Amino acid sequence: MSRAYAWWQREIIYQIYPRSFQDSNGDGVGDLRGILSRVDYLTSLNVGAIWLSPIYPSPMHDFGYDVADYCAIDPRFGTMADFNELLVEIHRRGMRLIVDLVPNHTSDEHPWFVESRRDGDNAKSDWYIWRDPAPGGGLPNNWLSHFGGPAWTFDERRGQYYMHQFARQQPELNYRNPEVFEALLEVMRFWLDRGVDGFRVDVISLLLKDPLFRDEPPNPAWDGVRQYASLRHIHTGNLPEVHGLIRRMRALLDSRDARMMVGEVYLPNAELMRFYGGPEAPECHLPFNFQLISTPWQAGEVRAKVDAYEAALPPGAWPNWVLGNHDQHRLATRVGLAQARVATMLLLTLRGTPTCYYGDEIGLRDVALPRECWRDPVAINQPQIAHLLGRDPERTPMQWDSSANAGFAAAGVLPWLPVAGDHRTVNVAAESADPQSILSFFRALTALRRSEPALGVGAYRSIDAVADDVYAYLRSDGESRLLVVLNFAGGTRRLTLPRGLGDSRILLSTTCRLPEEAVVVDRLQLGPDEGIVLRLAEGPSGGAPSPA
Repeated sequence: MSRAYAWWQREIIYQIYPRSFQDSNGDGVGDLRGILSRVDYLTSLNVGAIWLSPIYPSPMHDFGYDVADYCAIDPRFGTMADFNELLVEIHRRGMRLIVDLVPNHTSDEHPWFVESRRDGDNAKSDWYIWRDPAPGGGLPNNWLSHFGGPAWTFDERRGQYYMHQFARQQPELNYRNPEVFEALLEVMRFWLDRGVDGFRVDVISLLLKDPLFRDEPPNPAWDGVRQYASLRHIHTGNLPEVHGLIRRMRALLDSRDARMMVGEVYLPNAELMRFYGGPEAPECHLPFNFQLISTPWQAGEVRAKVDAYEAALPPGAWPNWVLGNHDQHRLATRVGLAQARVATMLLLTLRGTPTCYYGDEIGLRDVALPRECWRDPVAINQPQIAHLLGRDPERTPMQWDSSANAGFAAAGVLPWLPVAGDHRTVNVAAESADPQSILSFFRALTALRRSEPALGVGAYRSIDAVADDVYAYLRSDGESRLLVVLNFAGGTRRLTLPRGLGDSRILLSTTCRLPEEAVVVDRLQLGPDEGIVLRLAEGPSGGAPSPA
């Protein structure tokens, strides 16, 4: 009997940054009714799950990641009725909905923190991380914020410092208090009861900090650029005890039918794999795998990363892949427009669950913004490295058509971030009408993935292509064998592939060339910046290819 796969193993996850997807009410900010108006577009992409970045009430110091109420909808995005309708329409089309869960910190306007900061003797006085000044005054220790400066802000009312690893308006919850964790579980139950299918959990590895509040050691590899990187953060993240919390979150999900959890974890393989847990104590269904985002875009480097990750997976663990999100420069900016299709083919043909970022399917690039348009606290607080870390360029409005504001907002409305100057040609309407566009290619590729079990859930094995700049791998499911060959170079490459692959036919090319009925695999030639998916005939051995 063939293995049964969960929906989150079979489907593509598509991330929507709600502020930037579609404005429906003329305030220049995307909203839930805007997303609702584009549900048919999402269906056309052949994706199976929609992940919404935070939509909770928030003063927007970190654009929703500073939550003021975990169990409500920010009026900028709409109402709970709008959310319910969106959930119904997504489910009606056979898709799932994943919401962002932000457990590490709240807004300083959250009622929990308002009460906690009132004094040191109230019901929530230790729901957050408070510390007295150091002897003689000053910061409690040397801990730093991701957003620049120390991780401590002094509160005059309590006469103590509170901790924040992000903006100072994002105080950190104290999960060493069991009441706080119970409150988190109640938040999860609230959204599960509403019918959401899962959570993307923000900075899940940071939930616990060193109870002794020891200074963090210097980082000998620091390059002198980003202050946060000057220390080794061994006391503020990835503490062993955090796994106990995650196991309890997983147990709650497992008590419901077909729910799942994706954890945001930026760690090397040895540490990342621990976030899967084990057969008797499971944790994240998918600890996010971000490695390819920072890997040099070269065939050998990418193959080595993929093979090492596959080899590190614990038994039964399901892989996942990410090439873009709201915190990273756009895919087409990082690898170039010519290679964006190759990267997309890689993402959608590797083994495991892929996550796509809105707009990457039409080739959106980072938008260079003048300083007066910056909104991201990372850039505003650290202007000297804003070009490296600022996140506004990858969060600009979705480009739907060639009209004013790219169809994101009505003419005359000022979008919260400027629309890219290329929107008259790079947009959904224009690319939908062009069979050679990256959007048409994306739809063809996702349709192929959905129709071919070898791509959706099949086994993976890289093979030697014997050509510089080329990465090739086999995907197989039963008797179905597909070969993916990716040319990372801007020139033609002729391959010498292993014996035993047999003849084949091209199913899809990044260049949108017509499928070929038959090609001789061991004399295959790839065009510049071309990737192809081929169906292999049975080789002489009747099975897997011979070793190269």
